[in-house]
Amino acid sequence: MAIHLRFVVSQLDPDSGRRQGLFQAAASLEARGVLAPHEIDAYQGVLNWFRDNLEKPDRFSISSRPHAKGQALSWFKAASAVHIAKMRDLQRVLEAHDVSVDVLRTERPGYVIYEDEHQVAAYPFADTPT
Repeated sequence: MAIHLRFVVSQLDPDSGRRQGLFQAAASLEARGVLAPHEIDAYQGVLNWFRDNLEKPDRFSISSRPHAKGQALSWFKAASAVHIAKMRDLQRVLEAHDVSVDVLRTERPGYVIYEDEHQVAAYPFADTPT
């Protein structure tokens, strides 16, 4: 089975109830005004790179109802080395502000509702690390 990776911080996401990803954590630091100009540039550079190089999943809910709560989590495929390296760049920005980053690894990310070459979005199984 393939390995999947998810980069998370300890803060919980209000929508999924799971730990936030790095983009949310970095956006929070930027909104609080604690990032130095070079860190804002680094964060924005990574964000822009992902906008250009990673498809945005078309759904995060297992329900087809309109406005259903999105609880799927995004996981990188381990073979997506460049994408993972960009996440490490963002990890360094967060850790410079004492935000601890965990990298979760699993072969079972959950019930997959979206997949492309680099990632899956999956509703986690009970035993999926989140």
